[in-house]
Amino acid sequence: MQDIEGMSHFGKVAVLMGGRSAEREISLKSGGMVLEALRKRGVDAHAFDPREQGLEQLIAQRFDRAFIALHGRFGEDGTVQGALEYLGIPYTGSGVMASALAMDKWRTKLLWQAAGIPTPPYELLSKDGDFAGTAARLGLPLMVKPAREGSSIGMSKATSVEKLGAAYELAAQYDQVIIAERFIEGTELTAAILDDEPLPLIRLETPRVFYDYEAKYFADDTRYICPCGLPRPQERMVQERALAAFRVLGCSGWGRVDLMLDAGGNPHLLEVNTIPGMTDHSLVPMAARAQGISFEDLVVRILESAHVG
Repeated sequence: MQDIEGMSHFGKVAVLMGGRSAEREISLKSGGMVLEALRKRGVDAHAFDPREQGLEQLIAQRFDRAFIALHGRFGEDGTVQGALEYLGIPYTGSGVMASALAMDKWRTKLLWQAAGIPTPPYELLSKDGDFAGTAARLGLPLMVKPAREGSSIGMSKATSVEKLGAAYELAAQYDQVIIAERFIEGTELTAAILDDEPLPLIRLETPRVFYDYEAKYFADDTRYICPCGLPRPQERMVQERALAAFRVLGCSGWGRVDLMLDAGGNPHLLEVNTIPGMTDHSLVPMAARAQGISFEDLVVRILESAHVG
């Protein structure tokens, strides 16, 4: 544990939270917990909501570093990262390009396919598209999701051609680019990354149709299993595949990689979260605890990695 005097080198820290995305509510929770943990460790940390204050105030208020706890657009997609680089303020998490790529599930898949990283087959949907043809080519059920949203917002599972149309309409409320992805039956896993190294895998189980927004943040019947129960060699293989997927996008520092393990034990990569949740239901703090890292130690280690460019 670092003492309070050892925190002075961080200077004045802005915890960016809230923002303008559909994930504002969760961002405020994440940011609040990060802020409390940093202050307990003696860091001169302050809440900063970009929806309420212009980013020029980061300079006016003489902030030395930024801990980004913004989820979704205008925070996780490279926009804030670019602004902070322009202002010369070191920030946590991945850089501009990696943040933008990871936020875009379609372009993430394109890169993964080019790099030979397994990801479920998919097609882009359009309002006047051939939903029956998509279902025939990919097989049902399908997961339908906006390409550039997080926290499962706008996402649903389609078990028929008729439901595929309704799933498209829901996703289209959040983005113009809509993905239909083959649903992989099997074990849902998540791999937290800290200091560019994987933490213990977590297995997710929910009685809901899938691990949706409610299951992620509010439900009490979601099961988080860590250790995940895989044999150690298999867990290490999955961790290495997740880390490779993380690095192909250029991600760095910390984040989370979500994947499915099919009945044959083969991993299928779903997406990368460059600024995962940091709430009491969140997965990165859970994986860190399994590694013997407290929440306060976790946020300090993330802050240590703040960079420009």
